[in-house]
Amino acid sequence: MPQYAYRALNDAGKQVRGKINAANESDLYQQLSKLGLMLVDSKSVKERKVIGGGRSIQARDKIQFFVHLEQLQAAGVPLIDSLTDVRDSADDPKLRDLTTDIINDVTGGTPLSQSFEKHPKVFGDLYAALVAAGEESGKLTESFQHLVHHVKWEEAIRQRIVKAVRYPILVLIVITGMLGFMMGVVVPGIVEFLTANNTELPPITVALIVTSDFVQAYWWLILLTPIALILGIGGIRASSDKMKYAFSCLGLRIPKIGALTSKIAISRFCHFFAVMFQSGVPILQCLETAQRVVANRCLEESLKVVRQQVQNGEPLSMAMRNSGQFPSLVTRMIKIGEDSGNLGGVLDNVTDFYDKDVDEAIDAMIGMIEPMMTAISGIIMGWIVIGVMGPIYDSLSKLG
Repeated sequence: MPQYAYRALNDAGKQVRGKINAANESDLYQQLSKLGLMLVDSKSVKERKVIGGGRSIQARDKIQFFVHLEQLQAAGVPLIDSLTDVRDSADDPKLRDLTTDIINDVTGGTPLSQSFEKHPKVFGDLYAALVAAGEESGKLTESFQHLVHHVKWEEAIRQRIVKAVRYPILVLIVITGMLGFMMGVVVPGIVEFLTANNTELPPITVALIVTSDFVQAYWWLILLTPIALILGIGGIRASSDKMKYAFSCLGLRIPKIGALTSKIAISRFCHFFAVMFQSGVPILQCLETAQRVVANRCLEESLKVVRQQVQNGEPLSMAMRNSGQFPSLVTRMIKIGEDSGNLGGVLDNVTDFYDKDVDEAIDAMIGMIEPMMTAISGIIMGWIVIGVMGPIYDSLSKLG
């Protein structure tokens, strides 16, 4: 079905622009009329494959989207009118187009949860599951509240991961740039001076010259080697499910990094499970959805076993303890939640604990990397200074 970029007017006379799928211009006019819009002009554009592909909708826009819906639903505004108001007030054109398609689906009788499922790039499994639970229970407002909390939490986790990765990469780039400049520019010039004076070079200087020559001749190999290693490891990992599982389990055993990965995965699991469980989603569906978001195949396979044991009648805490992948704190807290009937609240507490633990682990890792990188930089600079200044000093002494 072709897509049209349109310009229309709403009931208040405000101009609205967007894109919508329609069979022809007549169908476009009818769709916009149902939405309370008067078509001004339109033109056919290249059909998009998936709404929300390419540049994703920002977390801030998602939060505003669900906050707006939650407030309007709490005030008793009909869902289609709420969605229309959200669309008209959205600043992001991509969000306006997305909301327009959702309005068309809902107007045609499609449940909101099923409409969300059509846009997996923007709304993952949890979104549709929470909205479906709200539709069934008649508590759609609570579902929107949970989604606001979820988007905020998801953005906080993303920021933590960026924080954990950004600093080491930045320091590594600085050290690599410094080493490349010294070996490719500074050292060759000084070596030329020493060679011209027929100065006898000590072994440390010879090693420095050999390294400098290698950097100048094979700088492209030095840059391509880590890229090739990353692509090679990624290719091996993606070659089969067995390799994905093996690499995921191996990643959990890497000192410091493995523990941090595990904490982030457990935090994600507890959060997703708690949000869905508190929204009335059946426990088996909670496990099925949560196992897809832990982002680690080793833990995902363990959660499949947990889900199977729960389906066979085993308590969740016992099934997780049997998997051997969850700390005793998690299983013990879940047991308390099962006994008290407050499993969702207990999982919220576990999530908060691991969120703080992740922050502390990231800070500790950065605190460990900083002196390590400083020491490496100092050793490199010391090597260059000794290797260069030693012969220069000897040369000046002979001249004196």
